[in-house]
Amino acid sequence: MKIFIVQGALVGVIGTLAGLALGLLIAFNIDVIVPFLEGVFRASFLPKDIYLISKMPSDPQASDIVPIAVISLLLAFVATIYPSWRASRVNPAEALRYE
Repeated sequence: MKIFIVQGALVGVIGTLAGLALGLLIAFNIDVIVPFLEGVFRASFLPKDIYLISKMPSDPQASDIVPIAVISLLLAFVATIYPSWRASRVNPAEALRYE
């Protein structure tokens, strides 16, 4: 059971860190990404004549990011418990018999 929990927790940690890195990369570079996408699609995402803002706002703060990352890690760990428990109850010889 420990092996399955460690494996699931590792996947959760890698996924959380990858999502955190990608999200922060996008958030800090949104002023470059939005004009690029507007040019590619030839559309204005925030037209000045309709919306009060003309630029995509982005202000990542640790007080928003840390709780989300912690909850993500906790959910990944909790999600590994039941499958790990079920997998630990399976006899490997029986599982491989019909393979």
